[in-house]
Amino acid sequence: MPQVTITVRPNGSLKVDDPNGVVEMVDADGNKYDLTGKTAFSLCRCGASANRPFCDGSHKRIAFQAPDTAIKPDSAVNLNPVVNDTAVNDTAVNIDTAIKNG
Repeated sequence: MPQVTITVRPNGSLKVDDPNGVVEMVDADGNKYDLTGKTAFSLCRCGASANRPFCDGSHKRIAFQAPDTAIKPDSAVNLNPVVNDTAVNDTAVNIDTAIKNG
């Protein structure tokens, strides 16, 4: 069982389950948030919470919507597409020719 689980709630917050109290959360300046005794808490994802970074339920009031499902590996975007070698070589030849011809 994982020590910490983060669940993306449908059109809502990020729920952090921390049964062992191992999560340490800090702000941009390194100041720690007091999570003493909290085994679960929710983080704002919509940006409308008055208690950011924690969720206060504002996502319901503003009708926040966002994709909520993990991308499966077989449908993930290919981040290393194959480049058409012919187009690359043609461009390189054209640049070389332009340089030589001034």
